[in-house]
Amino acid sequence: MNASTVIFWIIAVLAVGSAIVATYAKNIVNAAFGLFFTLLAIAGVYVFLDADFLAITQVVVYVGGILVLLLFGILLTNKNIDFVTVDGSRSYLVGTLLGAALLVMVLSILQLATWNNVPTAPPPGGTTAPIGYMLLKNYLLAFEFSSVTLLAALIGAAYLVRGRDKD
Repeated sequence: MNASTVIFWIIAVLAVGSAIVATYAKNIVNAAFGLFFTLLAIAGVYVFLDADFLAITQVVVYVGGILVLLLFGILLTNKNIDFVTVDGSRSYLVGTLLGAALLVMVLSILQLATWNNVPTAPPPGGTTAPIGYMLLKNYLLAFEFSSVTLLAALIGAAYLVRGRDKD
């Protein structure tokens, strides 16, 4: 077993273990930190797939943006978060049974699938330049439309949460 295989399995165990912590944590802060390590491990899997753009996007957008915003929202709120706990074993039982059924379904699909084992050459020079070229050449209209839509959503959200002047 070579070093890259060992590192991959460490990342895989970290991803699955932290996902279990995020799922079954009784404290919302522990669940958020479990989600943090899960998203970081998924970025590590993207590195092993030679998808450098997806790995960087995963870290910047999800770990650096959304999850930090979630943690700030949890930690800086002035409400008591002691009541945010999950009680009852019924929800855990239903979730575990549904997860096991999904695992059996995915494993059976993987076993029945026919795989094309023809080796392909890795893309030269990474994946960032071809993705950027396609975004700004072939998909420019969709790219600009999504950016204008996100800008409109941001302006609308700022308008909705702005403070009302009391006269």
